[in-house]
Amino acid sequence: MNSSFILWLGLLVAACGAAPTDPVDHPTDAPPGAPPGTAATPTDPRAGDWPGFLGPYRDGRSPEALDISVWSGPAPPILWEHPVGEGYGGPAVVEDHLYFFDRHGDQARLVNLDAATGREIWRSEYTTDYVDAFDFSGGPRATPVVDEDRVYTFGVEGRLRCHATNDGKLLWEVDTAQEYGVVQNFFGVGATPWVEGNLLLVPVGGSPPGSPSMNSGAVQGNGSGVVAFDRKTGAERYRISDELVGYASPVVATIGPRRWAFVFARGGLLAFEPQSGKIDFHFPYRARKLYSVNAATPVVVGDLVFLTESYEKGGTLLKVTADGPRIVWQDPRRGQALASHWSTPIHHQGTLYGSHGEASGSAELRAVDLATGKVHWGQRGLGRTTQIYTDGHLIVLGERGLLVLVEATPDAYREVARLDLGERLGHNAWNPPALAHGRLYLRGSKALLAMGVAPPTPKDPTDE
Repeated sequence: MNSSFILWLGLLVAACGAAPTDPVDHPTDAPPGAPPGTAATPTDPRAGDWPGFLGPYRDGRSPEALDISVWSGPAPPILWEHPVGEGYGGPAVVEDHLYFFDRHGDQARLVNLDAATGREIWRSEYTTDYVDAFDFSGGPRATPVVDEDRVYTFGVEGRLRCHATNDGKLLWEVDTAQEYGVVQNFFGVGATPWVEGNLLLVPVGGSPPGSPSMNSGAVQGNGSGVVAFDRKTGAERYRISDELVGYASPVVATIGPRRWAFVFARGGLLAFEPQSGKIDFHFPYRARKLYSVNAATPVVVGDLVFLTESYEKGGTLLKVTADGPRIVWQDPRRGQALASHWSTPIHHQGTLYGSHGEASGSAELRAVDLATGKVHWGQRGLGRTTQIYTDGHLIVLGERGLLVLVEATPDAYREVARLDLGERLGHNAWNPPALAHGRLYLRGSKALLAMGVAPPTPKDPTDE
């Protein structure tokens, strides 16, 4: 293992000696599935989990406190390597278990692995015949979601399934494509559901019988833009909106006295009360190109919501009010601040960090002022990236397997170190890293890697 990587890991831990304390950057929202108002703190045993897409808060931020004392010896190793099939989704990690969803041949496969060793504990499979219209991967794009004793998957063809975490038993499933008349989107299903209390919020986006293909540009909705299912039984609790589905995942946050749900659908942002489904507003936001998608998950900071896409409109910041959304700033057609293709930006202390640009060759990692849209800095040469935050740093994964540690500062691009994992990961590493209980998980087209970067989060003694 090269010296730059040893330096990278040592500086990572040195910079991560204390738990985050910024109340703005660490909302009191609980991870998916926790009752509204429940907080996950660094001393809570859940704080070390990564229970679904973009972590415990779906904001790409890790609350783990890392201990520098483990770095007195050799550099931390790659702990294990698991070969992967088709798909782009990442892992979900809760306590000692990792859940991973991909495709092998005509089988969509959910596996439960020992998070420390990569040993398979159980698997559950079903047959899929999905064929991508643009010849991309035929595997799932969505990440598993773990809630208490259940794990949920959403297949690329629209199969929504609920499994028991202990043995993988299928508890219920809904074929959303058949049930709601979903016209296959350009790249299939890509959004990861959200657990909110007793509900599973799922972007579905069905259409009336006899609807034309998505290539026609004339597909209409049938009121199932978002469907809330009972998380225990799979029964429908409500459906709302004529929106068609995008690829951004739902996110729920507390703003003022109540919970707000946000879904960046094909035609724009849908805001609603998550338990009742009562719609607060719809903010139109979509490029005029037929073959465009909204894919980056909304970034919620207090009463502000940031949206971004890369096909025309770029980024915009909205302020949520009782009278609807107010535009704080919006990118012009040229000279845009942050136009992210699919990668969700990360917010830290008033700055957005994200991948700017539709094409890999011209993409930049950028730091942008949240309040004004001013670009602090941009760095080319990394390709399109995904990123997560932990204790003052960004862990950045390039789509060709380049792993980079960058200081999370608006002052300048300060790269601490880099490691090229392209040969082991494979290209099309399009899902962000996951950080849980001292281990960093990276997924590419060839493999899922687990790297030891810190001791596991201590368990709460009351759990013993």
